[in-house]
Amino acid sequence: MPSGRLAVPSEIRMRLEIEIPSDVDYIEQIVGLVQRECRMLDFPARACSLNVPVALSEALSNAILRGNEGDRARWVRMRLCLDSTLLVLEVQDEGLGFDLDECTEDPTEDANILREDGRGLFLMRALMDRVERFHDGGNVVRLTLRRA
Repeated sequence: MPSGRLAVPSEIRMRLEIEIPSDVDYIEQIVGLVQRECRMLDFPARACSLNVPVALSEALSNAILRGNEGDRARWVRMRLCLDSTLLVLEVQDEGLGFDLDECTEDPTEDANILREDGRGLFLMRALMDRVERFHDGGNVVRLTLRRA
């Protein structure tokens, strides 16, 4: 085990819930906090430095800019459940929701190559083991990543 890290018993579970106003300035802080929690439970470096920050940043920005339409009076909730084998992130906005499959576009297709938007869901699906969308008092995107 690398020096400076604690041995984390497999039965430790972490739960965290944060609410932020619809302001993209909060994204970096939330992502940094989740990265630290993943590192604390010794998730792989790639997951902590690439998969989680990119997917979570995209989910948060979609919730703020699309779901809540940038309305600072609306809130975004991020829930984290983490243990030694699994990370589950849920990002909830106050929007009406969307069809996950219908809204996921392949940015490598000719019609999408020059577009500046439409890559977030594609990236989330590429970087996480599972991406789901449902309604639970608001639009929720659930990102799941298993320890490699």
